[in-house]
Amino acid sequence: MSLRSTLFSVALAAAATAALAQTPSAPMTIVVPYPAGGPLDTSARIIAEGAAAQLGAVKVENKPGAGGGTGADLVAKSPAGSNQLLMGAVATHAVNPWLYKNFPYNPIKDFKPIALVARTPNVLVVNAEQAAKLGIKTTPDLVQYLKKNPDQAKYGSGGNGSIGHISAEMFKSLTNTRMGHTPFQGSNPALAALQSGQVLLVFDNLASALPHIRSGKLLALGVTTLSRNDALPQVPSINDSVQGFNVSTWFGLFAPASLPQADAQRYAAAFTAVMQSPAGKEKFKQMGITPEELTLDGFAQFVRSENSKYEFLIRAAKIKIE
Repeated sequence: MSLRSTLFSVALAAAATAALAQTPSAPMTIVVPYPAGGPLDTSARIIAEGAAAQLGAVKVENKPGAGGGTGADLVAKSPAGSNQLLMGAVATHAVNPWLYKNFPYNPIKDFKPIALVARTPNVLVVNAEQAAKLGIKTTPDLVQYLKKNPDQAKYGSGGNGSIGHISAEMFKSLTNTRMGHTPFQGSNPALAALQSGQVLLVFDNLASALPHIRSGKLLALGVTTLSRNDALPQVPSINDSVQGFNVSTWFGLFAPASLPQADAQRYAAAFTAVMQSPAGKEKFKQMGITPEELTLDGFAQFVRSENSKYEFLIRAAKIKIE
Protein backbone atom coordinates (compact mmCIF):
# COMPACT_ATOMS: atom_id res chain seq x y z
CA MET A 1 0.00 0.00 0.00
CA SER A 2 1.36 3.44 -0.93
CA LEU A 3 1.98 6.15 1.61
CA ARG A 4 -0.86 8.16 0.04
CA SER A 5 -3.27 5.21 0.40
CA THR A 6 -2.19 4.64 3.99
CA LEU A 7 -2.72 8.28 4.91
CA PHE A 8 -6.10 8.27 3.17
CA SER A 9 -7.16 5.16 5.16
CA VAL A 10 -6.04 6.74 8.41
CA ALA A 11 -7.97 9.90 7.57
CA LEU A 12 -11.09 7.88 6.80
CA ALA A 13 -10.80 5.99 10.08
CA ALA A 14 -10.33 9.21 12.02
CA ALA A 15 -13.34 10.77 10.33
CA ALA A 16 -15.45 7.70 11.07
CA THR A 17 -14.38 7.76 14.71
CA ALA A 18 -15.27 11.44 14.98
CA ALA A 19 -18.63 10.82 13.36
CA LEU A 20 -19.38 8.00 15.79
CA ALA A 21 -18.39 10.20 18.72
CA GLN A 22 -20.84 12.85 17.58
CA THR A 23 -23.69 10.53 16.61
CA PRO A 24 -25.71 9.10 19.50
CA SER A 25 -25.44 5.32 19.60
CA ALA A 26 -28.53 4.64 21.71
CA PRO A 27 -32.23 5.48 21.44
CA MET A 28 -33.06 8.84 22.96
CA THR A 29 -34.17 8.83 26.59
CA ILE A 30 -35.70 11.79 28.40
CA VAL A 31 -34.91 11.49 32.10
CA VAL A 32 -37.55 13.05 34.35
CA PRO A 33 -36.00 13.63 37.80
CA TYR A 34 -39.37 13.40 39.55
CA PRO A 35 -42.00 10.67 40.04
CA ALA A 36 -44.42 9.70 37.29
CA GLY A 37 -47.70 11.53 36.96
CA GLY A 38 -46.55 15.12 37.53
CA PRO A 39 -46.54 17.90 34.91
CA LEU A 40 -42.88 17.37 33.95
CA ASP A 41 -43.52 13.68 33.40
CA THR A 42 -46.68 14.30 31.39
CA SER A 43 -44.97 17.00 29.32
CA ALA A 44 -42.01 14.72 28.60
CA ARG A 45 -44.35 11.99 27.34
CA ILE A 46 -46.22 14.41 25.08
CA ILE A 47 -42.94 15.57 23.57
CA ALA A 48 -41.48 12.05 23.31
CA GLU A 49 -44.51 10.77 21.44
CA GLY A 50 -44.64 13.73 19.08
CA ALA A 51 -40.91 13.84 18.32
CA ALA A 52 -40.62 10.14 17.44
CA ALA A 53 -41.39 10.82 13.77
CA GLN A 54 -38.32 13.06 13.47
CA LEU A 55 -35.94 11.58 16.03
CA GLY A 56 -36.92 7.92 16.25
CA ALA A 57 -38.23 6.20 19.36
CA VAL A 58 -37.93 8.39 22.47
CA LYS A 59 -38.22 6.79 25.92
CA VAL A 60 -39.14 8.52 29.17
CA GLU A 61 -37.59 7.33 32.43
CA ASN A 62 -38.33 8.63 35.91
CA LYS A 63 -35.32 9.01 38.22
CA PRO A 64 -36.61 10.86 41.30
CA GLY A 65 -34.61 11.80 44.36
CA ALA A 66 -32.81 14.70 46.06
CA GLY A 67 -35.26 17.31 44.83
CA GLY A 68 -34.53 16.38 41.22
CA GLY A 69 -30.78 16.18 41.76
CA THR A 70 -30.50 12.41 41.29
CA GLY A 71 -31.81 12.38 37.73
CA ALA A 72 -30.04 15.61 36.80
CA ASP A 73 -26.69 14.31 38.00
CA LEU A 74 -27.24 11.07 36.06
CA VAL A 75 -27.63 13.00 32.79
CA ALA A 76 -24.81 15.43 33.59
CA LYS A 77 -22.40 12.52 33.97
CA SER A 78 -23.82 10.29 31.21
CA PRO A 79 -21.22 8.88 28.80
CA ALA A 80 -20.94 10.18 25.25
CA GLY A 81 -23.36 8.48 22.92
CA SER A 82 -25.84 7.55 25.66
CA ASN A 83 -28.30 10.01 24.12
CA GLN A 84 -29.87 11.00 27.43
CA LEU A 85 -31.69 14.28 27.88
CA LEU A 86 -33.05 15.81 31.07
CA MET A 87 -36.42 17.39 31.70
CA GLY A 88 -34.84 19.88 34.04
CA ALA A 89 -36.54 22.60 36.02
CA VAL A 90 -36.05 25.67 38.15
CA ALA A 91 -35.19 23.38 41.07
CA THR A 92 -32.47 21.41 39.28
CA HIS A 93 -30.82 24.38 37.57
CA ALA A 94 -31.52 27.48 39.65
CA VAL A 95 -32.54 26.53 43.19
CA ASN A 96 -30.80 23.36 44.36
CA PRO A 97 -27.25 24.50 43.56
CA TRP A 98 -27.59 27.22 46.21
CA LEU A 99 -29.28 25.02 48.81
CA TYR A 100 -26.90 22.10 49.18
CA LYS A 101 -23.38 22.40 50.54
CA ASN A 102 -21.87 19.63 48.40
CA PHE A 103 -23.71 19.81 45.10
CA PRO A 104 -22.74 17.07 42.60
CA TYR A 105 -23.00 18.93 39.27
CA ASN A 106 -22.63 22.39 37.78
CA PRO A 107 -26.03 23.42 36.35
CA ILE A 108 -24.44 25.85 33.88
CA LYS A 109 -21.24 24.13 32.75
CA ASP A 110 -22.45 20.51 32.72
CA PHE A 111 -25.52 21.02 30.51
CA LYS A 112 -26.51 22.37 27.13
CA PRO A 113 -30.00 23.92 27.27
CA ILE A 114 -32.13 22.70 24.36
CA ALA A 115 -35.67 24.05 24.74
CA LEU A 116 -37.78 25.74 27.39
CA VAL A 117 -41.07 23.83 27.62
CA ALA A 118 -43.18 26.00 29.91
CA ARG A 119 -43.30 28.71 32.54
CA THR A 120 -46.12 28.33 35.04
CA PRO A 121 -47.00 30.01 38.31
CA ASN A 122 -47.14 28.19 41.57
CA VAL A 123 -50.35 28.52 43.51
CA LEU A 124 -50.87 28.62 47.27
CA VAL A 125 -53.56 26.07 48.10
CA VAL A 126 -55.26 24.92 51.29
CA ASN A 127 -57.74 22.18 52.05
CA ALA A 128 -61.10 23.85 51.33
CA GLU A 129 -62.95 22.14 54.18
CA GLN A 130 -60.21 22.79 56.73
CA ALA A 131 -59.85 26.41 55.58
CA ALA A 132 -63.58 26.99 56.12
CA LYS A 133 -63.32 25.69 59.69
CA LEU A 134 -60.35 27.97 60.40
CA GLY A 135 -61.87 31.01 58.75
CA ILE A 136 -59.18 31.21 56.07
CA LYS A 137 -60.48 32.70 52.83
CA THR A 138 -57.55 34.85 51.70
CA THR A 139 -53.78 35.10 52.01
CA PRO A 140 -54.07 37.79 54.74
CA ASP A 141 -56.37 35.40 56.65
CA LEU A 142 -53.69 32.72 56.43
CA VAL A 143 -50.96 35.09 57.61
CA GLN A 144 -53.11 36.14 60.56
CA TYR A 145 -53.75 32.50 61.50
CA LEU A 146 -50.05 31.62 61.31
CA LYS A 147 -49.08 34.60 63.47
CA LYS A 148 -51.62 33.58 66.12
CA ASN A 149 -50.48 29.94 65.98
CA PRO A 150 -46.68 29.93 65.54
CA ASP A 151 -45.11 26.53 64.85
CA GLN A 152 -48.51 24.82 64.97
CA ALA A 153 -49.06 24.44 61.22
CA LYS A 154 -47.10 22.44 58.67
CA TYR A 155 -46.71 22.95 54.96
CA GLY A 156 -46.09 20.20 52.45
CA SER A 157 -43.85 20.22 49.39
CA GLY A 158 -42.70 17.96 46.61
CA GLY A 159 -39.37 17.51 48.39
CA ASN A 160 -36.41 19.35 49.85
CA GLY A 161 -35.19 21.87 47.31
CA SER A 162 -38.41 21.83 45.31
CA ILE A 163 -39.80 25.18 44.22
CA GLY A 164 -42.72 24.57 46.57
CA HIS A 165 -40.24 24.32 49.45
CA ILE A 166 -38.51 27.54 48.40
CA SER A 167 -41.84 29.34 47.92
CA ALA A 168 -42.98 28.44 51.44
CA GLU A 169 -39.68 29.48 53.01
CA MET A 170 -39.80 32.82 51.21
CA PHE A 171 -43.40 33.25 52.35
CA LYS A 172 -42.35 32.61 55.97
CA SER A 173 -39.49 35.07 55.67
CA LEU A 174 -41.58 37.86 54.14
CA THR A 175 -44.53 37.41 56.54
CA ASN A 176 -42.44 36.73 59.66
CA THR A 177 -44.38 33.55 60.39
CA ARG A 178 -43.27 30.10 61.56
CA MET A 179 -44.42 26.65 60.42
CA GLY A 180 -42.90 23.23 59.91
CA HIS A 181 -41.98 21.55 56.64
CA THR A 182 -43.08 18.07 55.57
CA PRO A 183 -41.35 17.04 52.31
CA PHE A 184 -42.83 14.36 50.06
CA GLN A 185 -41.57 12.49 47.03
CA GLY A 186 -43.25 14.64 44.42
CA SER A 187 -46.26 16.88 43.98
CA ASN A 188 -48.98 14.23 43.97
CA PRO A 189 -48.29 12.83 47.47
CA ALA A 190 -47.97 16.39 48.81
CA LEU A 191 -51.41 17.26 47.44
CA ALA A 192 -52.81 13.99 48.80
CA ALA A 193 -51.48 14.89 52.25
CA LEU A 194 -53.10 18.31 51.96
CA GLN A 195 -56.44 16.79 51.08
CA SER A 196 -56.22 14.36 54.02
CA GLY A 197 -55.40 17.14 56.47
CA GLN A 198 -51.80 16.12 57.21
CA VAL A 199 -50.56 19.59 56.25
CA LEU A 200 -52.23 22.99 56.23
CA LEU A 201 -50.96 24.33 52.92
CA VAL A 202 -48.93 23.59 49.83
CA PHE A 203 -47.28 25.79 47.22
CA ASP A 204 -47.67 23.74 44.07
CA ASN A 205 -47.39 24.34 40.35
CA LEU A 206 -50.67 25.31 38.75
CA ALA A 207 -50.76 22.34 36.38
CA SER A 208 -50.82 19.84 39.26
CA ALA A 209 -53.16 21.75 41.55
CA LEU A 210 -55.69 22.98 38.98
CA PRO A 211 -57.87 19.82 38.80
CA HIS A 212 -58.20 19.77 42.60
CA ILE A 213 -59.05 23.47 42.68
CA ARG A 214 -61.70 23.02 40.02
CA SER A 215 -63.18 20.06 41.92
CA GLY A 216 -63.59 22.24 45.01
CA LYS A 217 -61.35 20.08 47.21
CA LEU A 218 -58.65 22.74 47.39
CA LEU A 219 -58.97 26.49 47.81
CA ALA A 220 -56.52 28.68 45.92
CA LEU A 221 -55.47 31.69 47.98
CA GLY A 222 -53.02 33.25 45.54
CA VAL A 223 -50.70 32.74 42.60
CA THR A 224 -46.98 33.24 43.10
CA THR A 225 -46.37 35.48 40.09
CA LEU A 226 -46.91 39.24 39.99
CA SER A 227 -49.95 39.01 37.74
CA ARG A 228 -53.03 36.80 37.81
CA ASN A 229 -53.28 33.71 35.64
CA ASP A 230 -55.88 33.17 32.92
CA ALA A 231 -56.71 29.73 34.30
CA LEU A 232 -57.64 31.28 37.68
CA PRO A 233 -58.62 34.86 36.89
CA GLN A 234 -60.40 35.31 40.23
CA VAL A 235 -57.32 34.37 42.29
CA PRO A 236 -55.08 37.34 43.22
CA SER A 237 -51.31 37.50 43.24
CA ILE A 238 -49.77 36.77 46.64
CA ASN A 239 -47.66 39.89 46.05
CA ASP A 240 -50.83 41.98 46.46
CA SER A 241 -50.69 41.32 50.21
CA VAL A 242 -47.11 40.02 50.67
CA GLN A 243 -44.89 42.59 48.99
CA GLY A 244 -41.82 41.19 47.24
CA PHE A 245 -43.19 37.69 46.71
CA ASN A 246 -42.58 36.55 43.13
CA VAL A 247 -41.80 32.92 42.23
CA SER A 248 -42.56 30.90 39.11
CA THR A 249 -41.96 27.34 37.97
CA TRP A 250 -40.34 26.58 34.67
CA PHE A 251 -39.05 23.41 33.05
CA GLY A 252 -37.28 22.47 29.86
CA LEU A 253 -35.06 20.00 28.06
CA PHE A 254 -31.31 19.85 28.64
CA ALA A 255 -28.55 17.73 27.12
CA PRO A 256 -25.11 16.98 28.52
CA ALA A 257 -22.66 19.77 27.66
CA SER A 258 -20.80 17.44 25.29
CA LEU A 259 -23.69 17.19 22.81
CA PRO A 260 -22.58 18.60 19.42
CA GLN A 261 -24.28 21.83 18.42
CA ALA A 262 -25.71 20.32 15.24
CA ASP A 263 -27.55 17.69 17.29
CA ALA A 264 -28.74 20.34 19.75
CA GLN A 265 -30.21 22.38 16.89
CA ARG A 266 -31.92 19.31 15.44
CA TYR A 267 -33.42 18.34 18.79
CA ALA A 268 -34.58 21.89 19.53
CA ALA A 269 -36.33 22.12 16.16
CA ALA A 270 -38.07 18.76 16.64
CA PHE A 271 -39.25 19.51 20.19
CA THR A 272 -40.46 23.00 19.29
CA ALA A 273 -42.42 21.60 16.35
CA VAL A 274 -44.22 19.19 18.70
CA MET A 275 -45.00 21.85 21.31
CA GLN A 276 -46.27 24.36 18.77
CA SER A 277 -48.34 21.89 16.74
CA PRO A 278 -52.15 22.12 17.14
CA ALA A 279 -52.24 18.68 18.77
CA GLY A 280 -49.38 19.54 21.12
CA LYS A 281 -50.88 22.87 22.13
CA GLU A 282 -54.19 21.22 22.91
CA LYS A 283 -52.58 18.60 25.15
CA PHE A 284 -50.65 21.26 27.05
CA LYS A 285 -53.75 23.44 27.29
CA GLN A 286 -55.54 20.64 29.13
CA MET A 287 -52.79 20.92 31.76
CA GLY A 288 -53.18 24.70 32.03
CA ILE A 289 -49.86 25.18 30.22
CA THR A 290 -48.88 27.35 27.24
CA PRO A 291 -45.75 25.89 25.61
CA GLU A 292 -42.79 28.20 25.08
CA GLU A 293 -40.58 28.82 22.04
CA LEU A 294 -37.28 29.73 23.73
CA THR A 295 -34.43 27.45 22.59
CA LEU A 296 -30.65 27.06 22.65
CA ASP A 297 -28.81 30.36 23.32
CA GLY A 298 -31.99 32.15 24.39
CA PHE A 299 -32.86 29.39 26.82
CA ALA A 300 -29.27 29.28 28.09
CA GLN A 301 -29.38 33.00 28.85
CA PHE A 302 -32.67 32.54 30.69
CA VAL A 303 -31.22 29.71 32.82
CA ARG A 304 -28.19 31.80 33.79
CA SER A 305 -30.49 34.66 34.80
CA GLU A 306 -32.69 32.37 36.92
CA ASN A 307 -29.64 30.81 38.55
CA SER A 308 -28.39 34.25 39.62
CA LYS A 309 -31.87 35.31 40.77
CA TYR A 310 -32.30 32.36 43.11
CA GLU A 311 -28.78 32.66 44.45
CA PHE A 312 -29.75 36.11 45.70
CA LEU A 313 -33.19 35.08 47.01
CA ILE A 314 -31.99 31.95 48.82
CA ARG A 315 -29.07 33.72 50.47
CA ALA A 316 -31.30 36.63 51.47
CA ALA A 317 -33.82 34.23 53.04
CA LYS A 318 -30.96 32.21 54.61
CA ILE A 319 -32.35 28.89 53.37
CA LYS A 320 -29.94 25.95 53.51
CA ILE A 321 -30.13 22.16 53.35
CA GLU A 322 -27.21 20.13 54.70
